[in-house]
Amino acid sequence: MFALRKLLRAVATAVLIPVLLFEEWGWEPLARMVGRLSRLPLWARLEDWLRSLPPWGALLSFALPVIALVPVKLLALFLFGTGHYASGVVLIAGAKLAGTAIVARLFQLVQPTLMRIGWFAHWYPRWTGWKDQVLDIVRQSAPWRALRALRAATRRQWRAFWRAG
Repeated sequence: MFALRKLLRAVATAVLIPVLLFEEWGWEPLARMVGRLSRLPLWARLEDWLRSLPPWGALLSFALPVIALVPVKLLALFLFGTGHYASGVVLIAGAKLAGTAIVARLFQLVQPTLMRIGWFAHWYPRWTGWKDQVLDIVRQSAPWRALRALRAATRRQWRAFWRAG
């Protein structure tokens, strides 16, 4: 039983690493981007309303982005089905970015409320601890360090190109 549990954890970790990396990369910047919308009066009222939700209402609010993106995903499937693969991929990628941005901001708004739900307050620190541990291992890996070095070199070259031009 222990070996099966260990195997399942390893498989889940391997499958989740790309998702964790994407979420980690985009979570804060995308949440900040959506947070700028709070300058708009209607959006600010919506955010105030979300903050005022009771715990289970806050949890249910995560269904809104999921439901809102269903038509977009169906359109992407239609595009794939009609041979417009590039358009479908762009639409799915855009939907993923938009969905992540909205969910990230939504989570920032309702996290204090969610922490009043017993099981959430129990499991959230465990989740974040596990996620941080996995991401630390990935960040210490040779491929990750090589990609970071390549990214830094590319940025330096790009900046030099723009300064020279």
